Amino acid sequence: MYIDGVFSGGGVKGIALAGAYEVLEEKGFRFKRVAGTSAGAIIAAFIASGYTSKEIHALIKEVDGEKLLDQRYSFLPLKMLQWVSIYWRLGLYKGDTLEKWIADLLRAKGIRVFGDLQKGSLRLIASDLTNGTMIVLPDDLVRYGLNPDMFPVARAVRMSCSIPYFFEPIKLKTDKGTATVVDGGVLSNFPIWLFSKERKRPVIGVTLAPRERERPKKNIRNAFELFGALFETMKDAHDARHIASRYEQNIIFLPVDDVMATDFHLTQQKKLALIELGKRRTEQFLKQWTY
Repeated sequence: MYIDGVFSGGGVKGIALAGAYEVLEEKGFRFKRVAGTSAGAIIAAFIASGYTSKEIHALIKEVDGEKLLDQRYSFLPLKMLQWVSIYWRLGLYKGDTLEKWIADLLRAKGIRVFGDLQKGSLRLIASDLTNGTMIVLPDDLVRYGLNPDMFPVARAVRMSCSIPYFFEPIKLKTDKGTATVVDGGVLSNFPIWLFSKERKRPVIGVTLAPRERERPKKNIRNAFELFGALFETMKDAHDARHIASRYEQNIIFLPVDDVMATDFHLTQQKKLALIELGKRRTEQFLKQWTY
């Protein structure tokens, strides 16, 4: 059965998305169109490029998360170097290594630019801070004077994955100027709304967040907790009304509480635990899902 799929952001927590994909594939579901933000952009790109769940599982097992983080060489002490990187470069890590890893894997399936994919099969979300707007990739690239079909898929994934302050923002240079682009999760971490106007088949969403009624209340006791709560609220508010409406029955919720989004040092045991969480929750979802 053909379906469309939407995958949420969540950084390293996104490993759980692979477990959900594995069960959906085993049950005979095939994705016609996929969309995603941040970590969801990675798995969406792999699915659109023809990777099976077993292949993605093997990639997760093989990859050393630490090696996806670019090394910086400097005479400065580590802590000082981190602050300098954030202040001047706007991120601890460049993101080049992550982009190359993605590009190499897509190239193995014959995919380099969006024109190599079936038209409309992949959409990714990024945030344009310069112009204060959301970018749906590749559709919105025409606004920047760029040819969507010739834009590298790996570069688009990196744009969607550029976690503020962790990875350097992408400088999207065009004839109309330069736009500073960061993680799509800033404006829409779970773009379940993306296929609503052109719904041709069932849409299943997979999010790394809990249901709204199950969200723990935030304790705000200092400025850091206030900033964290403010950012989380801004990040989730855009999508919340869609999740709380008619879409909820089509969403697989994979709440991951014990892993940080930027923890690239996960053990094999933890990776497998996240995949198992995704599988277990998806099996539970399919037992009651009607379409």
